[in-house]
Amino acid sequence: MSETQRLSYGGSDKTRPRAGRGVSRGSLAERARLGVLLAGEWARSLLAHVSSGALGLAYVPVPVPERLLIAPQDLRTGDATLAAEIYAGRFAFAGKAVTLEGRSPFELEPPSAEWAEALHGFGWLRHLHAAGTTIARANARALVGDWMRDAGPARAVAAQPDVTARRVLSWLAQATFLLQDADHDFYRRFMRALAKQVRQLRRAAGEMPDGYPRLLAIMTLVFAGLCMSDQSRLLKIALKRLTEELDRQILPDGGPITRNPGMLIEVLLELLPLRQALSARNQPAPPQLMNAIDRMMPMLRFFRHGDGAFAHFHGMGHTAADQLATILAFDDARGAPVANAPYSGYQRLDARGCVVIADTGAPPPMPLSWEAHASCLAFEFSSGRCRIVVNCGVPSAGREMWHEVARSSAAHSAAIIADTSSCRFLHGKRATQWFGMPVVAGPKQVEVQRGERSGAVLLRASHDGYAEEFGLLHQRSWRLGLDGSRLDGEDVFRPSAEGAVPDDQPFAIRFHLHPSVKAERLDDPFTALLSLPSGEAWAFAAPHLPLAIEESIYLAAPGGPRRTLQLVLSGRTAQTPRVLWSFMRTREATSPTPAARPAPAHPPARGS
Repeated sequence: MSETQRLSYGGSDKTRPRAGRGVSRGSLAERARLGVLLAGEWARSLLAHVSSGALGLAYVPVPVPERLLIAPQDLRTGDATLAAEIYAGRFAFAGKAVTLEGRSPFELEPPSAEWAEALHGFGWLRHLHAAGTTIARANARALVGDWMRDAGPARAVAAQPDVTARRVLSWLAQATFLLQDADHDFYRRFMRALAKQVRQLRRAAGEMPDGYPRLLAIMTLVFAGLCMSDQSRLLKIALKRLTEELDRQILPDGGPITRNPGMLIEVLLELLPLRQALSARNQPAPPQLMNAIDRMMPMLRFFRHGDGAFAHFHGMGHTAADQLATILAFDDARGAPVANAPYSGYQRLDARGCVVIADTGAPPPMPLSWEAHASCLAFEFSSGRCRIVVNCGVPSAGREMWHEVARSSAAHSAAIIADTSSCRFLHGKRATQWFGMPVVAGPKQVEVQRGERSGAVLLRASHDGYAEEFGLLHQRSWRLGLDGSRLDGEDVFRPSAEGAVPDDQPFAIRFHLHPSVKAERLDDPFTALLSLPSGEAWAFAAPHLPLAIEESIYLAAPGGPRRTLQLVLSGRTAQTPRVLWSFMRTREATSPTPAARPAPAHPPARGS
């Protein structure tokens, strides 16, 4: 049974794969890493409190506003049909549906933490707004009133800073809809509840997890300062903090410091309305904000395949096509995507509709790596609107169940040595309660070269993620023909130090296929034929190693995890230190009609 089969369909603890190299509890290495992590987090927390910006933000007064000055635009699409379900008492979030039977949704014990976060985040108000009826408005107002009276058994979830930020943003964006024809009592309770939540958020912002959660909190505080009356001090200090975070978290090439492509979409969904809100209040937008937007826009096109979906790296799951299309409508340049993103650690090869997107960077800094993946030198490959080689990605719902295995090298189209991921993640119940599972060890040096030669785009990269444990460097090369008809690759395993003789280790080179791709073995044991929904066909060949076609799972499908296949080349590093492989187009596309989706795979029970 293959590694990905085991992670997909459960099994005993002895048969489950090593999703990442944990750090043994008693080891000196673990204690040293934990000590560094604790010291770093303590120092960050101290600096967050003593720095003038954070100190001012934590204690800035937030009076109850007399009125709301503006309501920011919500770029996420509302669905009036979902408003009908909410009115009928059916709340479906994060893959779970609950029927109220006459009760308030906040009275119920939530079926999952994700469901509770979605409920208390109030993003579903946009669906009631989309219905635009008097009944929908009354329903929305009644539900907000229920929450203000009693948040219910999930009040701890409701009080989480990220959930609070989402709720404040939703209330502000839907304020015009909610407050139209509202009585004075509701209006005052609404204003008091808003002010109370903003106070809670401004105290928590400096201590939120680094990366997008902290950025979300600060963006929310800027919105609050713009929309609520009598908040000039809050606006001034929060806007200053936002410019500092944007300068730090959005890299010079426009990629996010967390290396998660999906963060671009989430941040722009707030920054674009924020830019409009500043204009509506006759406030000049800071240059740092404008520059961050200008840097991020080209990166949206960098990560897109021909079907519009983002490549699955470092926590990216299903791409919300409507949200991405809305953001791209704000892009005035609309130029070709950049090919080289060295600060973000990615490379893109593009030729006649064929696209290769590769992870050629080290993991993000430890405090920002709580969702980073062991995906160095993994890649995705598409032809036209059909994705061929993918990474497993992460699911939209039930992320906690799949979190560890989705981050492993085996869940990526990469080379894996000795069934071991190229990164180590922090393990241990007590440590992960404080810090999650950040990357504590992984590739430090990633060398990258690219160019054009002999009618092809060339890319070569190497990483040292296996040097410490196995004394090996992994080097991968890609050669994409300029006519888009052929992708050649090479994987090389070589000693990490000159003159060293590393142990002979087993390796597996995995190519996860998109669920729409059909794969069949040919008589030749080294070749497989891949059929795409468009009628296009590609042959995969590896002349030095027999090819195996194994089951896999595609976690990022919109309807939940789906069965798929993977091509696997296995060998030993001493016997086969150099592996060549190729994808060659054997038949042109005949139809743009997409193929039917395969049946969904059933995830294992939690803890299996």
